[in-house]
Amino acid sequence: MQSFSLAQIAEHLGAQLIGDGAVNITRIASLDKAQSNEVSFLSQKKYRKQLEMTQAAAVILTQEDSEYFTGTKLIVANPYVAYAKLAQFMDTTPVAAHTGIHPSAVIEPSANISPLANIGANVVIEAGAVVGDYVQIGAGSFIGKCAIIGTNTKIWANVTIYHDVVIGQNCVFHSGAVIGSDGFGFANERGQWVKIPQVGSVVIGDQVEIGANTAIDRGAIENTEIHSNVIIDNMVHLAHNVIIGEGTAIAACSVIAGSTTIGKYCQIAGLCGINGHIDVCDGVIFTGMTMVTKSVTEPGVYSSGLPHSSNKEWRKQIAQFRHLGDMNQKIKQLEAFKATMQADDK
Repeated sequence: MQSFSLAQIAEHLGAQLIGDGAVNITRIASLDKAQSNEVSFLSQKKYRKQLEMTQAAAVILTQEDSEYFTGTKLIVANPYVAYAKLAQFMDTTPVAAHTGIHPSAVIEPSANISPLANIGANVVIEAGAVVGDYVQIGAGSFIGKCAIIGTNTKIWANVTIYHDVVIGQNCVFHSGAVIGSDGFGFANERGQWVKIPQVGSVVIGDQVEIGANTAIDRGAIENTEIHSNVIIDNMVHLAHNVIIGEGTAIAACSVIAGSTTIGKYCQIAGLCGINGHIDVCDGVIFTGMTMVTKSVTEPGVYSSGLPHSSNKEWRKQIAQFRHLGDMNQKIKQLEAFKATMQADDK
């Protein structure tokens, strides 16, 4: 089991250490479950009470919160960011593929594979593909013709990367992700669907993370684009020619229809549905289950999902909702009647 001294951890985080730096730490734990060989953190004031009972060897917290804890502490500006960096430092996640090229991998001779890349069992890499230094490709993954995978990108097992897709450096793709499948392009001729070949591709920047079973369609003519530092959760669907700006985050089960552009540093919560052929400006936040039907031109927080209620209350509200049209008509009639009465009084 790996361990690090508190002094090493403090140095890595650039933290002020108050207490014994020789104590060894084996893992990170929550305040209420931490043991004497573990470090914890406090990032929300509502958990301050747990400082009194925690068994953690040390706690990462702010200068403001340090007065509430008498034990060993690591003082930082942002405990949650410090936790993230420490989790990376102590990460024990295995590599996605064994060292070198597994004998069962099928690689076309014209593919350009870095000698520093790791290719797992039963991986298929087609002609003209380029795989950069320190790339990890997990078992059963498929890399299509002329696809490009940048340096230090990690592709977990059973990921499908279609032809001509371009992926930057330091990206992560989780199992089941499909990148570059056809966009939903069809024309209708007298009731018969005529397929439109999707001849664009998908271009992904650096430090992008794509969740499990997420599907990103290739462009119809131009490319679908995912800019750098974007994080996308599990089971998200991005349709053809969508553009996602730098630093944007998209949570699970959200969908974005074709040819929509999302700006920089947006946050899209789970189960959002975003219409096609619209633009969303930088700095927009959509809360869970928001339905976006038109362009958003001002940064801010937008919502449309309804909070839950009891079934009885919900059914009553829906019944009332169905009569809104009649109610609106009656209000208009009353307003007209009132206007007539006021005119007669004059």
